[in-house]
Amino acid sequence: MKSLKSVAAAAAAMLLVTGPVALHAEGRSPEYAAARAAGQVGEQQDGYLGVVGNQPASVVAMVRDINNKRRAVYTEGATASKSTVQEYATATACRLLADTKPGEKYQAPDGSWQTRGASMPPRPSGCK
Repeated sequence: MKSLKSVAAAAAAMLLVTGPVALHAEGRSPEYAAARAAGQVGEQQDGYLGVVGNQPASVVAMVRDINNKRRAVYTEGATASKSTVQEYATATACRLLADTKPGEKYQAPDGSWQTRGASMPPRPSGCK
């Protein structure tokens, strides 16, 4: 099994090629942007988007759709980097959590939902 740092490097390389379009396509959705701004969704430590609290079915369905798209990108990246999908997803979480903006939600390592302040949220161990 590869170390998280080597998988993170491979994830970063793969994301430069295919990931930004797939992972940031959700950012162009007005529904996604509104849910993110309202604190209804947030980035998780595992590289997937999470639903914060009890949200309408439309938000839950949107998160499921986004995560399915992310899983497809992670599967492709894991194959290319000879890692597992979960290793690749966790390595990608390093960047996704760093990309959160102040006021947005993220899941802390203890599983609680937090609101990002001025400092970067905690990321999975092994992140550069």
